[in-house]
Amino acid sequence: MIEVKLKSFESLLSKAITKAKTTEYNQLVSMTEEIHEVDPVRFFASAKTLSMDRVFWTSTSEQFSIVGVGCAWNIELEENRTETIENHWQQLLDEAIIDNPYQVPGTGVVGLGGMSFDPSVRKSSLWNKFSHRSFQVPNVLLTKHNARNYLTINLQVKANDDLQELTEWVEQSKDILVNSSERLPECAGIARQQEIAPDKWKQTVKLAADKIKAHAAQKIVLARELRVTMTDDVQVASILRNLLEKQPDSYVFAVERAGDCFVGASPERLVKQDNNQLFSVCLAGTAPRGKTEAEDREIGENLLHDDKNRSEHDFVVKMIRQSMEAYCDAVHVPETPVIHPFRNLQHLYTPVTAQLKRGYSIFDIIEKLHPTPALGGVPREASKDFIRKHEQLDRGWYGAPVGWFDSNRNGEFAVAIRSGLVQGDKVSLFAGCGVVKDSDPEAEYKETMIKFRPMLSALEGRQ
Repeated sequence: MIEVKLKSFESLLSKAITKAKTTEYNQLVSMTEEIHEVDPVRFFASAKTLSMDRVFWTSTSEQFSIVGVGCAWNIELEENRTETIENHWQQLLDEAIIDNPYQVPGTGVVGLGGMSFDPSVRKSSLWNKFSHRSFQVPNVLLTKHNARNYLTINLQVKANDDLQELTEWVEQSKDILVNSSERLPECAGIARQQEIAPDKWKQTVKLAADKIKAHAAQKIVLARELRVTMTDDVQVASILRNLLEKQPDSYVFAVERAGDCFVGASPERLVKQDNNQLFSVCLAGTAPRGKTEAEDREIGENLLHDDKNRSEHDFVVKMIRQSMEAYCDAVHVPETPVIHPFRNLQHLYTPVTAQLKRGYSIFDIIEKLHPTPALGGVPREASKDFIRKHEQLDRGWYGAPVGWFDSNRNGEFAVAIRSGLVQGDKVSLFAGCGVVKDSDPEAEYKETMIKFRPMLSALEGRQ
């Protein structure tokens, strides 16, 4: 079976080299095969020896994982134009040579990556390795779907490429990634933590509340940074393992760019596409978990009837419904939210379903939805303007869409919260909260401390 696949791939590569010589353009070749079971985290860890960028994505509740290694094709933009991404993507697919008999979501030609929260903001040095919009088609892609495992090889072939060298690289890479039996590296411990200007942040919360009282906005979301120094360089694979164990029902992700890695476990889906079917989630309004079942239920009930949190949640519901109606038919939104518990927190939750209209893509929906009131505020432009002027950090990819999309109209993006940027032995963690007219700066500060817990727990490796 493996030998047959290799011969088939050699044939595709030979065809691509010939086409590249004729057209004088590089050619993308993609081939997918079903393989034995492979641990996605081990696959990710093994890729470190190849010195290539890595991307990890898991929807834990759906038993779906994608791990990408290397970059066969790059769509990287500093401008904020959705149609540019779509044009790049369609041109790539039109010219690619693809052999994928499975048509399973997340196999074949897949783009993985994300974007900045606010591309109009000049990047700080913290995020200089991350473009405002960056999606890569990996050289090697592992996909786990419904307990089955698939491996896709994507190569950008040039006219002067040597067929034997390409096939040897493929076999060597597959052996390293698929057959590795190495133990996962241990996670370094936390040496110290530094809150970035907490008092100044509380003052900004008060300023935002005053602006809202003066009717300059209805809600403004403010984020802050906690800088963590580890005892040694961070092993991202160990963080992923911890997040998968500690954050069930979350989207666990990691996007690596030139050694820096943005990693997290988000509870919030922005949008999922299954052909023309769309799914989104309204997730706003937060409370801690209780120490007992009775206390947990009481906190949940209080959250469900709390005016501030219900108001925050209703902002999100209204905005997502309106955004979906612009590009979709059959939009369905339940009348009232329910409590959705996670490991450390519980949230108000409302699911949304819709049918995508002909001629639109997942990126049209993303552009309409992002940022939701849960991450930006209401109204959108007024809150973003306040954030640009007064927030004490460059959010980078924090709070922005991160995810994947494929050549068969499938894809999914989460809102990149509960996250941090890993740089050697340093990790910048991010957390935010929604400010309304009655917000108390100290209470909002405590809420962000709760939201730091999932990533701090994963870094420490503790329960």
